[in-house]
Amino acid sequence: MLVSRRKRYLSGSDWVISTFDHLLKETTCSGNIFQLVLMLGTPLQEPTLRSSLNRFLQQFPVLQGRVARDLKLTPYWKIPATLKGEVRLQVSQVADVRALETLFPPLMASGDRSLRNEREHLSFHLFCDGNRSALAMTCDHRLFDARGAELFLDLFQQTLNDPAHHREPAFSSCHALSRWQRKFLAGRNVNRRFIALSKESPRSLPCPPGRDLGFCCRLLAFDERETSAIYDRAYREAGYLMESAYLLSVIVQTMHELFPARLGEGSSYLVPVTTDTRNGQHPGQELFFNHVSYLFYQIPAQEGGGLPGCIALLKRQMFEQVKSGFARDLAEASLLTRIAPVGLLGRLLAASNRKTASFVFTHLGKSCYRSGEFLGSPVENVFHLPRVPVPPGLGFFASDYRGRLNLIVSHLDGLFTSKELELLERELRQRLGVPGA
Repeated sequence: MLVSRRKRYLSGSDWVISTFDHLLKETTCSGNIFQLVLMLGTPLQEPTLRSSLNRFLQQFPVLQGRVARDLKLTPYWKIPATLKGEVRLQVSQVADVRALETLFPPLMASGDRSLRNEREHLSFHLFCDGNRSALAMTCDHRLFDARGAELFLDLFQQTLNDPAHHREPAFSSCHALSRWQRKFLAGRNVNRRFIALSKESPRSLPCPPGRDLGFCCRLLAFDERETSAIYDRAYREAGYLMESAYLLSVIVQTMHELFPARLGEGSSYLVPVTTDTRNGQHPGQELFFNHVSYLFYQIPAQEGGGLPGCIALLKRQMFEQVKSGFARDLAEASLLTRIAPVGLLGRLLAASNRKTASFVFTHLGKSCYRSGEFLGSPVENVFHLPRVPVPPGLGFFASDYRGRLNLIVSHLDGLFTSKELELLERELRQRLGVPGA
């Protein structure tokens, strides 16, 4: 085990995320990035924000690292001794920050091309209307996962009152391509699951043709009363703390009913779902890189229209995968992928799995951004705007900030028409039991 401030060997999950970054750069206008957005109740002052951010970020040279390899063949994140230059902060005026139809077009455009080179992995964009503001942090997914980004901003807020609260972290990581028997045993469990999944062909929406396409996101934001009603219904339908199974079942049911013709002739819905692998023992180190694995759910098409049957099937598959240690074995087996360069691994994935999933789903649960303010401004909401591998080019992402549920629909530009998106939102709200006005 290596402990270093200048080198962090990448995990199998990190390398898979790097491969998705390579594939997205080849098929869309941006790599594997996402935006973390804070909706603020008052305007932020640009000079204060800029100076505070730059003072805080100087502690983290990891933010300007790059991928390298050495004679051990294991890729690692090469970290410079110091951070050079200031973080990029852009400021834009919009007519109304709270009006999503006004905010989202420039917000999404700012994310698509905000990281300029291989050394830039983080940038900020402040949107103001004179009364309120929204701060978007664009993150390179190779360096941050969703929880890590929230933890990073939460640490920034903590250090405002105590500048010595945090110091540059030392990263512990393992470079050894060893313990082959353990990895192959883990791979056997993973392979069995994938063989079982491959017996059914997934239904998915056809990705629009062309290259250099952007992504669009639609936010379904629920207030505290609506969120409480959704969770109460989830507990009745799926059981206590089974919000994920309930939300995913509602999404499958909605897609099944709305787009039967466009989803093709596949026999099932295949949905990868992220699961967090943090143990909480090294919070400073767990800000960076990817601490995730995946579960895979398969719902036969005939079950897609029935909520009780779909929930029961998802819960059974979840318990089976947890019992077999599938997510743990997937993380272990994926360590072997680090041998292959991302270009080669990307071509192998593209050639063997052209229809890998119907869509992707993530339920983050409660936000790791714990403060109710940011630089003195009250935080009204926190949500994520992610990009999705192509295919499938479609993902649903749920998170909760202070008892308010956010559900994001992220899709490749052109996958839906505006009318289809409006219909999708209306149906999702209706099935969740909280129709809009």
